[in-house]
Amino acid sequence: MILATAIVMFAGLLVDGGLALAAKVRAIGEAQEAARAGTQALDLAAYRASGTVRLLPDEAGARARTYLASTGDTGTVTVAGDTITVTVTARQHTQLLGLLGLDTLTVTGTGSAHPVHGVAAPES
Repeated sequence: MILATAIVMFAGLLVDGGLALAAKVRAIGEAQEAARAGTQALDLAAYRASGTVRLLPDEAGARARTYLASTGDTGTVTVAGDTITVTVTARQHTQLLGLLGLDTLTVTGTGSAHPVHGVAAPES
């Protein structure tokens, strides 16, 4: 019985650990995309008047939250200055660890973005 439990636990760690890692990668991607969506909320009046690139914080947050809602995951959105940061929380249902009482693994992923003016080369 102990050996069978150990085998299920080991196999569960391999299978469900891999699924959790994939869920984390997906959460990071969703957070990055939500942050990028938020950076589309530019203050066009400031840009047209002086060339200043800055976010409209309320609209940026709303755009990021709208993107998050489309993914079905939950998260938090913060706008500080010209940077928007999104943290996504996702739950991955387990395949084998559920046999041992662990039905869900929770993962988080964070992404940030800020608008830039006149991109000529990648940031380093």
